[in-house]
Amino acid sequence: MTAPRPRKTFGDESVDAQLSKLLSDLGTDHNDDLVRSMIVTALDMDAADVDRLELKIASQSLVEMLNAWRVFSPWDDSPKVSIFGSARTKPDQPDYRLTSEFAAAMSRRGWMTITGAGPGIMQAGIEGAGRQNAFGVNIVLPFEQEAVEAIAGDEKLATFRYFFTRKLTFMKETDAFALIPGGFGTLDETFELLTLVQTGKSYPVPIVLLDHDGSDYWASLRRFIDSELKDGGMISSADTALYLHTHDVDEAVDYICSFYACYHSIRFVRGRLIIRLRRRLTDAALDSLNDEFADLVAEGRIEEAEPTKAEIRDNDHVDMPRLALRFDNRSFARLVAMIRRINELGGEGYDGTAAGLVHDFGPQPEDAPPSD
Repeated sequence: MTAPRPRKTFGDESVDAQLSKLLSDLGTDHNDDLVRSMIVTALDMDAADVDRLELKIASQSLVEMLNAWRVFSPWDDSPKVSIFGSARTKPDQPDYRLTSEFAAAMSRRGWMTITGAGPGIMQAGIEGAGRQNAFGVNIVLPFEQEAVEAIAGDEKLATFRYFFTRKLTFMKETDAFALIPGGFGTLDETFELLTLVQTGKSYPVPIVLLDHDGSDYWASLRRFIDSELKDGGMISSADTALYLHTHDVDEAVDYICSFYACYHSIRFVRGRLIIRLRRRLTDAALDSLNDEFADLVAEGRIEEAEPTKAEIRDNDHVDMPRLALRFDNRSFARLVAMIRRINELGGEGYDGTAAGLVHDFGPQPEDAPPSD
């Protein structure tokens, strides 16, 4: 059973003709099919007599997604790290200072920082990165409406009414995550992030659990994950390698940056997983990958590949070397491990920057391997 797909026609000849004329009058481009589907969906909601509250949610969600795109698109080529943590952490507390140091270190590597635009750890991240290198993704709450002064009024500030559109923006715009101790919200973001990467609903991404030396916050959570989830058979051993826990800023920064030493990005095209690289792997390195990660290949081998027709159509990093495989669409934690191995095999000479990243969320129905 698959999820519902957008319709391309409304089913009324007169309405469909008006849609075609509207799109033609606005100027045609290769996205017209998607725009048409969005309009048809809105008309379908009206025809289905969806109540006003549901329409308000749908309308506001689109507005928030459009606004977020406008905020982030001028900096598409800049790598970004998201920082999650408590809004209650005070400037004199060690995790506040640690966060500021981490954001400053990432900024020196050419990375920008995304935080929730609130106080505590979020403000520490903005201050460490510097306003010119920081984004704020603000959520309107009953008790808190405005972003902190460190980012208020900046063109890199996006404000949201809904948590789900805000979370989507965090995931879509971010190339790495640093998780600092926090409350319910931080733990919600932590487990949602791990779930998305584990299940392939997000692209592979480096995740760091960072807290000050002497803190037991992440260590106690890791003990729970190991004893209750892993030992209880609810997750695999590979899933516990989706993140690094450290007290050291330099180790956290190196861990994140090294994730892009050779690996660049992925895309699913017609049942194949395409892995774009910064440099070609040697034949010996490719043989090592096939030996070590045969378990995540549904059939055939991991092979060098030319850009696919879809990538050429979209001008999607066609100048990069790439690998292709029939991925089993299940072993996403192992895929992260393979990316780290690719970086070990082909990351020599990497300068620590990660410009121009682009990511594809997991395989779509049309990307699934052909059935037997």
